[in-house]
Amino acid sequence: MNLFRKLFDFFLFSSLYISICALVMIHQTDHLLLDAAPSYDLSAFVFFSTMCSYNFHWWLTPYSTQYSSRIQWANEHKGWHLILYLVGLLGSAFFFYMLREHWLALSFAAFITFLYSAPKLPQTIFKELKKVAIGKTLYLAIVWTYVTTILPLIVADASIDGKAILFIISRFGLIYSICILFDYRDREDDKKNAIRSMITYFNEVGINRIFWLSLAISALATITLHFRSFSWPIAFCLMTPILLTAALYSYSKKNFSDHFYYFVLDGLMMLSGLIMMIFGI
Repeated sequence: MNLFRKLFDFFLFSSLYISICALVMIHQTDHLLLDAAPSYDLSAFVFFSTMCSYNFHWWLTPYSTQYSSRIQWANEHKGWHLILYLVGLLGSAFFFYMLREHWLALSFAAFITFLYSAPKLPQTIFKELKKVAIGKTLYLAIVWTYVTTILPLIVADASIDGKAILFIISRFGLIYSICILFDYRDREDDKKNAIRSMITYFNEVGINRIFWLSLAISALATITLHFRSFSWPIAFCLMTPILLTAALYSYSKKNFSDHFYYFVLDGLMMLSGLIMMIFGI
């Protein structure tokens, strides 16, 4: 059991899990919007880029105001973070070259991803970003939506039609609501680090309204997709993580377990795509 726990922690805290989440989300985008197999080069680029950026982020995160098993793991395994960061960097560079005809879209994805972790760097120019980080919840949701939804369409030279726009809105609303929960949990760290996040700005009522509005928009876009394009099994798969996120809202504001947040809540982003892959929908 102890060995299983160590292996699970490595899988989760080394960011291999979140990198797989990104892969599943891209696969779902290609399946639903392009009706094609996912691009191997793009899938590999996103996998290595996610591994690179997340290990870089956690390598720069040395402490928390409350107990964090993930930060404890990071402090005890900084060597792994550095190795996986370098592996991710090399892999990203290689597949960036393979996709070089789309260098502008890929460079934009890499740049906006880097900016999320940049305030953790010691240089003054990056520390100044903390003063404008009030929208970091929204920003992170935009990054994930762009990389897993819009970028595959750009690489495939596909047009962004009405179905794609609704799917983008549906995915963004779900991701944004999950990001709100992460920011709510991290609000004390944000205060200590002088990061003016949305959660430190709005009161409890305001946060509740934004969360439920985000989920409602995601659900409405999904229902509209059903009537315009998607079959009911696909719509059911897309609605499942939305309903689960709603059901877990109160629990998530009381239980700040890293395993719950980084396995269950992060996993909700890929859940619909995973269900579709398992059942061949």
